[in-house]
Amino acid sequence: MKKSNPLALIPIGVFVAFYLSLGIIFEYVMAIPMGFYNVPVIVAFLVALLVAVLQTKGVSLDQKFELMGQGIGDKNIITMLLIFLLAGSFVGVVGRGSAESVAYFLLSVTPPRLAIAVLFIISAFVSTAMGTSVGTITLITPIAVAISTGSGFPMALCVGTVVGGAMFGDNLSFISDTTIAACNGQGCAMKDKFRTNLAIVAPAAAVTLALIIVFSLRYDISGGIIKEYDMIQIIPYILVLISGIVGINVFLTLIVGIVSGSIIMLATSAVDFPTLLSSMGTGASGMFETSMVAVLVAALCALIKYNGGFEALLGGIRRIFKGRKGGQLGIGLLVGLMDVATANNTVAIVMANPIASEMSKDYGINNRKVASILDTFSCIVQGFLPYGAQILVALSAVTTLGYELSAFDIIKNLFYPFLLLISSLVFIFFVPEKNKN
Repeated sequence: MKKSNPLALIPIGVFVAFYLSLGIIFEYVMAIPMGFYNVPVIVAFLVALLVAVLQTKGVSLDQKFELMGQGIGDKNIITMLLIFLLAGSFVGVVGRGSAESVAYFLLSVTPPRLAIAVLFIISAFVSTAMGTSVGTITLITPIAVAISTGSGFPMALCVGTVVGGAMFGDNLSFISDTTIAACNGQGCAMKDKFRTNLAIVAPAAAVTLALIIVFSLRYDISGGIIKEYDMIQIIPYILVLISGIVGINVFLTLIVGIVSGSIIMLATSAVDFPTLLSSMGTGASGMFETSMVAVLVAALCALIKYNGGFEALLGGIRRIFKGRKGGQLGIGLLVGLMDVATANNTVAIVMANPIASEMSKDYGINNRKVASILDTFSCIVQGFLPYGAQILVALSAVTTLGYELSAFDIIKNLFYPFLLLISSLVFIFFVPEKNKN
């Protein structure tokens, strides 16, 4: 590895400039819907990788490929890719019907006045079970709109509650790509990260629920939503959640979910066998971009590290952030800035992982706490981004149903991400650190 070289960080700057500038042009100049997500992130990383290859001097092209291969062949990268594929297959098998069943069941057994609080619980559960905040928002936002129009609750409050609950699950879920990326990037067991993460999110979620109930009591409401539901389809989700919490290996956990989901879907005639296989393949294929990003970032970071970029970045961080608590805050700000630049919390974590891993050694921070900070701060920032997928998808769902909201309408009703930020800072500065990894 070469000595500190700030110029080795240029590829990261190239990626940010390419992705962010095109995203702004597409979103705000050309007014393309979901403009940021029309920028091919894989192409942006390929451009950055080409710059890194050209920067790497003194070695042959074959040796550069060998360096990249060593980065891609890391055990944590391979594990991450396999878990991504299994998680996608699981979501493909169980589908969305079971998530809707959870929603309508809970709404049918609670008083209408508590409907918004139930929306938060539903969104949190569904996102934790499905491992996707965007999928949860797509699924639950129409229910939130129906609750608003049928009861009189403000639509912005209902939709903002769904986005907040979805970010809870995105942060905590065992099959979320952010959890997979953070845990495997730091060599941390998912059950350990879950337990550490729970200490951060539980207070924020509890206060959020209390605030939602207080706000709900201010409105005169009427009516509710009653639809049919099939509770047997939630069994695979429950099995995955329980298996993850008790510490069963994540591969075995996902296989149990896939097998149980397949049996239930076939036994209830929800799908036939060819359709089940097709759904499984579609779910795995849905992880293609995320998996390719992990591969390209691993190759890119291997060259940046060889050229001394990481040492330069760590040197700058050491000068700004002092002590173990300062190091934790530095990790949080690092992944937050990556998320602002990419508008994708999984990509932000994958990019920040190798640097955060070096910082954990430098500052003496245990790996499960680093994984929790990476996941939590990326979800905090992602939840507030007006150009992030979560808010854009929520706005799109509302518009499709014939109503209008602005990004600011939703953001000012996002209690949970704001409270999660406060809880995270308390966790960093006031919770004693354990050295054992």
